[in-house]
Amino acid sequence: MPVTGWQNRPLDAVCTIVYPDCIVLKVRQDSRVINKSVFLAPGINIEGQKELPGMWLAENEGAKFWLHVLTELKNRGLNDILIACVDGLKGFPDAINAVYPQARVQLCVVHMVRNSLQSAVRLLEGLQSRHP
Repeated sequence: MPVTGWQNRPLDAVCTIVYPDCIVLKVRQDSRVINKSVFLAPGINIEGQKELPGMWLAENEGAKFWLHVLTELKNRGLNDILIACVDGLKGFPDAINAVYPQARVQLCVVHMVRNSLQSAVRLLEGLQSRHP
């Protein structure tokens, strides 16, 4: 199957969990090397199998771009996502719920730990300033 056929193939109606994320790669464009974000939305189908519905290129990550990706997935037949495990990108939960209003949005463990550590540091700094 050609890449365009794979990228545009029909999708299963339900995905139990989706992990939308991106990786940044260095890509040669013309005579220079630039950063390109490769957006991925791997997931687990209702049979418990891993799936990758597609890959998308962009110069940076944003909720608006994810809204476009999620709309494409919906148009290709993915009618329901049960859980979306996301990073802390501002507006990401709103983008997901705009396309999949019943989806439960969960912050991934790495970002939960990172946010907890940042909160703990702020708390300790506040305690130190009150008790030098």
